[in-house]
Amino acid sequence: MTDAAPASDQDLLSAARGGDAGALDALLARHQAQVYRFGLKMCRDPEDAEDVVQDTLITLARGIRDFRGESSLSTWLYSVARSHCVKKRRKSKFAPTSEASFEQDVVAEGLDVHDPARPPDEEAAGREVQAALDRAIRSLEPMYREVLVLRDVEGLSAAEVAEVLGVTVATVKSRLHRARLAVRAAVAPLLGVVPTPAPASAPACPDVLGLLSRHLEGDISASVCAEMEEHVASCPRCRGACDSLRKTLTLCRATPAAPVPDAVQRSVRAAVRDLLDAP
Repeated sequence: MTDAAPASDQDLLSAARGGDAGALDALLARHQAQVYRFGLKMCRDPEDAEDVVQDTLITLARGIRDFRGESSLSTWLYSVARSHCVKKRRKSKFAPTSEASFEQDVVAEGLDVHDPARPPDEEAAGREVQAALDRAIRSLEPMYREVLVLRDVEGLSAAEVAEVLGVTVATVKSRLHRARLAVRAAVAPLLGVVPTPAPASAPACPDVLGLLSRHLEGDISASVCAEMEEHVASCPRCRGACDSLRKTLTLCRATPAAPVPDAVQRSVRAAVRDLLDAP
């Protein structure tokens, strides 16, 4: 006997609209970690991120009957979370009072970084790379940070990111390419990709990093792609650069979701119960 497949968001939404408190609770539990991770990346402060996830989930509970499903629930939640992040941004300078170590950076997001199967030196190196990635993302201007987080960390399509942000797909892609290259530049020295200097007599290389980012979004032709691949195959310097960008994006996509603090979960559930009990 096999376990039943988990209920879809649409099934849970329909049940929650009908007054099923368990379905609403399941929706909150399913989406809280991704909203919290987004809040951490965008707000750059755990307390603000806690406020964002709490406000976003309460907005979901309050608006459950009004959500018509023109977009996916995840896309709608990111839109709501982003609006709360923007409000936080207007009240804060986002300036840290001190420079934390990479261990503090990782712990601040609630990530379990210990892996007993890895040698201590590899584990420390992995923590350092992950923390460097986090610092690089946090250092981006908000308009670049949000496209990179939504596209490369949360995995939304470019069209979905455009819907969340209220901009065109072209704008999303333009900002995304810049954000990717900035983060890659910050993380590359820790990725083990040794840069190879170009020979003095070598012709100028094409913009392989920009082309690779555009290729990942399906924005270059097959002929241009073939030319880029041919050049990279013959140019160690460009091959190393592309490898570092690929590794950076792999790290982005592997970013774990931080557990939502128990106190925040309790507060959200209490607020939801008050909503359901209200006449």
